[in-house]
Amino acid sequence: MYIWEHPNWPELTFDEAPLATLLAAVRHEQGKLLGKMEAVGFDLREEAMLQALTQDVVKTSEIEGEKFDTQQVRSLIARRLGIDIGALPPVDRNVEGIVDVMLDATGQYQEPVTAERLFAWHGALFPTGRSGLSKICVGQWRDDNSGPMQVISGAFGRERVHYRAPPADRVAHEMSRFLDWLNAPPNLDPVLKAAVLHFWFATIHPFEDGNGRVARAIADLALARSEGTPHRYYSMSAQIQKEGKAYYDLLEKTQRGDLNITSWIKWFLVLQRRAIEESETAVAKILAKARFWNRASQMALNARQVKVLNRLLDGFDGRLTSSKWANIADCSQDTAGRDIATLIDIGLLCRGGAGGRSTHYEIQLGEA
Repeated sequence: MYIWEHPNWPELTFDEAPLATLLAAVRHEQGKLLGKMEAVGFDLREEAMLQALTQDVVKTSEIEGEKFDTQQVRSLIARRLGIDIGALPPVDRNVEGIVDVMLDATGQYQEPVTAERLFAWHGALFPTGRSGLSKICVGQWRDDNSGPMQVISGAFGRERVHYRAPPADRVAHEMSRFLDWLNAPPNLDPVLKAAVLHFWFATIHPFEDGNGRVARAIADLALARSEGTPHRYYSMSAQIQKEGKAYYDLLEKTQRGDLNITSWIKWFLVLQRRAIEESETAVAKILAKARFWNRASQMALNARQVKVLNRLLDGFDGRLTSSKWANIADCSQDTAGRDIATLIDIGLLCRGGAGGRSTHYEIQLGEA
C-alpha cells in the first residue's frame, strides 16, 4: 500500500518531540547565517547569493541526470539579478528555464503558488515540449495516456518499481488540496512546512516529468518564506545531490509507509543544517577572496595575473604550473614565468612542491 492509498490521506502527521531540538538548531543556524551576511558588504552578499543560486541550479539538474555548464548558469543568474561580472557566454534555453524557475520561486516567495504558476515553471523546464527525445505533456497535469506514473530503475525487462503515483484522474483534486495548504497561513513552523511540502508534492507527482525539480523549487520557496528574504545563501539541492541515495531510499520508504512522516522531516532538517554549514565554508572563502583582492589592489598587476588569480580563487582543478599558466593566460612560457616570479616576490603566490617537474604554485591568501 502506498501512502496516498490510506483512507485519511493527505492528513500527514509527525511527532513534534523528537524534532524540537533539531528544529531549534536549524533555526539558530539560519539566523546566524543571515546575521553574518547582514554584517558584510553588499558586494559580498551578492557574491554569496550568486554562488548559492548557481550551485542550486547546477545540482538540481545533476540530480535529474543533466549536466549544465557552471559558468553559463552563473552568468545567466548574474544577468537576471543585475550583477556585473563581465562578458557573458551564450546560454542555451534549457539553462534559462531552470534559472527562471529558481529565481521566480525564491525571488517571488511571497506570491501565491497557483496551478498556472506551476504550469509556467514546467513549461520553462521543457521549452521544446520534450524530455530528451520523448514528447511529453508540458504546462499541464499528466494524463497517464502512456500508462501509470511510476518511478522505475533497472534494465529493460528487469525493471524495479520504486513508486507508483496516484492515477491521473485524481491529480487535479490532489493538487487543489496541496495548493490550498501551501498558500494558507502557516499553522506550524515554516521550516517544517517546507519539509512536508517537498514530500507531499513528490508523492502526488503531478507532471509527466520534472517533478523532482519542481518539488525542490517549492521547498526553496517555503524556506525563503521561513527566513523572510529572497536572498539564498545555501543550497538544499547541492546537499541532496551529495546524499542522493539516502534521499531516494527514505523517500521510497516513506511513500510506502503510514501517514506519520517524522523520519522524513527529521532527515530534511539534518540535510538543511548540513547545507547551511556548507554555505558557511563557502562564505568564508568569499571573505578570504575579498581580503585577498583588497591587499592585491595596492599592487600593480597585469590582466593576465588578474585572470589567473581569479581562476585560483574560484577553485582551480588540479595544481597550477607554469605551463597551465601559459595556457590560461594565452601567453608564452617565458611570460608565464615572469608573471609568476613577480607574484611570488610581492607575496600573492608561493611555490609548492620539491622543485623540477613537481613545482607548482599556490595562492597566498594571508600576508607572506
